[in-house]
Amino acid sequence: MHLYLHIPFCHHICPYCGFYKHKPGRLANRAFVDALLAEARKRGEESGPLAPRTVYFGGGTPTLLGPALLERLMRGLGDHFDLSQVREWTLEANPATFDLEKARLLRALGADRISLGIQSFQPDILSTLGRDHSPDDAIRAYHTLREAGFENISIDLMFSIPGQDTALWQADLEQAVALAPEHFSAYNLTYEEDTEFLTRHQSGELDASEDRDADLFYQAIDFLEARGYTHYEISNYARPGRESRHNRAYWTGADYLGLGPGAVSTMAGQRWKTLPDTAAYVRAAAAGLDTRTDIEILSDADRRTEAIALRLRTREGVPREWLPSPDPLASLIEEGLVEEQRGFLRLTRAGKALADPIAGELV
Repeated sequence: MHLYLHIPFCHHICPYCGFYKHKPGRLANRAFVDALLAEARKRGEESGPLAPRTVYFGGGTPTLLGPALLERLMRGLGDHFDLSQVREWTLEANPATFDLEKARLLRALGADRISLGIQSFQPDILSTLGRDHSPDDAIRAYHTLREAGFENISIDLMFSIPGQDTALWQADLEQAVALAPEHFSAYNLTYEEDTEFLTRHQSGELDASEDRDADLFYQAIDFLEARGYTHYEISNYARPGRESRHNRAYWTGADYLGLGPGAVSTMAGQRWKTLPDTAAYVRAAAAGLDTRTDIEILSDADRRTEAIALRLRTREGVPREWLPSPDPLASLIEEGLVEEQRGFLRLTRAGKALADPIAGELV
């Protein structure tokens, strides 16, 4: 199984982000960390000994927690899980939320991979995205991580942002590759429910363009693959052997346990969400109450449908025998969107920009 912890705190709320998050207020404290550890204890008692293969701190901004809280949390997980099998421990981090001392502490406590949320190196694009760091902050943060001993760094970038053209995207790609990270995540901006960006898009202030989406998507593929990064999932690129183990677990249907407000879990055929309310979550966990909500039983058909959609996004593709019959496979192959190789169905170059609608047809 794989372990995810959701840290919902952000100094600044980005207007495009659809994840559960909020400003720290008085909640980024020991009581919050103790609630996470109480939930970890409860899940471990219910499921028996758990030995995660990967650990991932997401958010929000996990690096907003102070050093003492991070140490208490990261050491405390070892009281409730067997961490001897962990092969990758990732923390999401934003520039300007850590210094060299904190980065060295994270490395000493077991974190060996950082996902750095840069998004862009262009001041105007950062302003559009509502980011509160500068390009120089991002570059300094990257070098700080290297100085702290991190040898596996992923950089997050975003494309198809209103006002962004191929020249600006090219400048971002060139600056990012000049830093020589081991991994990239390049995300197409989408307008998520309950975000400021969706409201502004619906009012006509922010545009969307499928042509721009496709142009910048293929620009990234061509540029990054030419420089030795493998396009191993629709939004992800890596040096050989540096693919995200944690995310690959999601895409291949492995069990994962999510702790923290708003986190999702899939374990032993059940899926649930943790209370998406930090104050209520802390109270419930402290009282020993069940913090789960929206519990559902997943049928074999549910898992198969989800696995097809997720695996189709990967370089390996989907086993042919997984597809229901009849299916539209023949027409997708004829249109040059899907190809079959050694019993696996994979998206072609033309099909990669249409991954979601193609998956919808296949399932």
